[in-house]
Order: sequence, then C-alpha cells, then structure tokens
Amino acid sequence: MNAATEGSLLRRVGVKPVINACGIYTDLGGSRLSPGVWAAMAEANRSFVRLTDLLDASGAQIARLLGAESARITPGAAAAIMLGTAACLAGTDGTKSERLPDTTGMKSEVLIQAGHRYKYDRQVSLAGARLIEVGSANGTRADQFEQALGERTAMVIHPAHLDGKPGTIGLEGVAAMAHRRGVPVFVDAAYMNYPTGLMAGFLKRGGDLVAVSAKYFGGPNAGGFLLGRKDLMPAVANVHFTRYESGKYLKFGRPLKMDRQTIVAVVAALEEWLKADHPARFANYVRQAEMLRAELAGIPGLDLSPMCFTMDEKLVPAPVNCLVIKFDTSAGLSASQAADALAAGDPSILAVVEGDRLAVVMDVLEDSEITIIAKRLRKILKR
Repeated sequence: MNAATEGSLLRRVGVKPVINACGIYTDLGGSRLSPGVWAAMAEANRSFVRLTDLLDASGAQIARLLGAESARITPGAAAAIMLGTAACLAGTDGTKSERLPDTTGMKSEVLIQAGHRYKYDRQVSLAGARLIEVGSANGTRADQFEQALGERTAMVIHPAHLDGKPGTIGLEGVAAMAHRRGVPVFVDAAYMNYPTGLMAGFLKRGGDLVAVSAKYFGGPNAGGFLLGRKDLMPAVANVHFTRYESGKYLKFGRPLKMDRQTIVAVVAALEEWLKADHPARFANYVRQAEMLRAELAGIPGLDLSPMCFTMDEKLVPAPVNCLVIKFDTSAGLSASQAADALAAGDPSILAVVEGDRLAVVMDVLEDSEITIIAKRLRKILKR
C-alpha cells in the first residue's frame, strides 16, 4: 500500500498520509522499508534476546560486511555522534560514563574546523564536551590545528560531506596531526553510503569512528551504526543503554535505547544495500522522472528537466533522481504556490521548492504515486 490508499490508522489518530516527493528525511519518517527488512523485524519480534549479545553480534556482522575492525548499531547517526563523543570522553571507565555530561577531571574538548561547523555538531556538546572551533571563516591552517591539539583534546569531529571544502584541511591531514597526539578522529558520514566502499573507506583514510545513518540505505529511521577501531568500541558500549537497570553503572546513553526489531532491521537493510543492483536503481529513477515528464508534457509555463537532488540538498545535473519543474508567468502560479496546493490536498504531496523550481524526488516514490502527483498538478494548473 502507498500513501494514496493506506491510512486508516493514521486517520484514526488524526493525520493525513503523505506522498513523499522530497526524498529521505527524518521528519518524513526516513525511508520505505523493504519486504525483506519487514520480515527480519517480524522474525525478531517472535523471540526475546539479550540486547548486549545482539548488539555485539550485529556489530560483528556489520564489521564483517564492510571490512572494518568493529561496529555497533545505534539509534541513528546523531545518536552515534553523542555516543562516540561520550566514549572518547569516558573511555571504558564506568564511573566517568555515569557522570556525563559532567566532564570534571576528563579530557573534554572536541576540535572542529571553522569551515566544518554544521547543525549536527551540537550532538558533541550534548555529551558534555566543549566544541573548539579552529581557524576562521577565512580557513584553517595546519599550524592552527596543531596548536589547538592539547592535553584536554578528547576528539576531533570531521563531517565527511564537508571534506575537501576550500580553506579546510582534508581528513588525511587532520588524522595525521591528531594521531601524533593520540587523539581519535570521528567522521560523520551519515548519508555517504554509495559507492558502498565509502563507509569503511573513511577508516582507511584516518577516521577512528565513522557514523552512518540506516535510513539512507533503506533501514529504519531510528537506526544507524558506528564503524571503528576495535579498541574504541568497548568504550562506546560503556556509554550505551544496556545494563542501566541490571549493571553497576547508570549509563549516559540510557535514553538512546533500541528495540531488537530495529537492530536486526539495520543489519538486514545493510545486507540488501550491499547486494543491490545500484545501476538498476538509478535507471529506475530516470524511468520515473521520464514517466512524470510525459504526464506533464505540453502544459504551458512549465519547463521539465530531469536532474539530481543531492543529499546535501543541491540540484545538479546527474545522476538523475528527480524531475525539476520550472514555472514561468504563463503557468498562472509560482513553484511555492504549487507546492502549497500539493501539500494541502489529501493525501498531502510534499515536494522540494528551490526558487521558481519544484523538484519531485523519486527516491522513495512508487509509480502509482507519480500518477497521483501528475493528476494533482494538472488539476492545480487547471489542465
């Protein structure tokens, strides 16, 4: 079922179903789980398990799949940043993990380049660390970074999507300086899972912990994992939620607990992603974009262009995963007005607005939903 036909439960609780033409977003519930992932969750639902055992075993499986030393499933990439930071602050010391976010007597500074500031660096401070910005808007030099590394430096955070940004130091350079001082480098690679070798590739380039979000490879919205050094993963386990009730220490990460169903779903989705025919996936986006273009062809005031809406929310020529609809004055309404009208309908249709352009993103759309989008647009434009 899709958003056009489903929704009895949603309607009982008072919300309209949504056709998601924006792509994979936390606020829209993440991805669309495959039958195989659903089956794995149902199987996990039939049995109980010690979550300490399941987290250890699932982490070992992910590490094997990706060729990493170690891994641990987390409730998303933002939680992975919190847990990774807390692990670098407290290590395997249970008393310290219990005291967080109080970092008295601990190494508590996390370095980030000024040009790498982004909204998810807030997760560092939630663990109790003090985020230290190195350099300025004009850039960060190696000598500035070397000088910032001190006795209180617990970690460096390096957002992968900003690696190589002009005026910043690349991952290899940062890692070389940090490792000379025994400081681990945390790489936030939340959506960087294709080509699939990227994930463990950040470890080979100098990362010590790498965060990945599951929703970007077809996993649950509240799922993700950390890849990393084998000696660091026990510290992550030390600050995670397990044994809060049954163990000796009241762990920092207790609010970041996970269901057994979510844990197995992350593994199942990753296994599917690694086996997937990705050229066929991209070809399907092209086919769907052409399908929508054919449905809208000939409407005055619309310019229809297959394009790519990237994970960092930019429109670029390729690889195609969306149809960009540019509105001119003869269309009778603007892109934002069209988007508002689509959203106001039932089911609500949500698409991306960029100036005078409306992007219909195919990442999670079914063919039947594309037909609904075309009909709704024609109705809105009175065509």
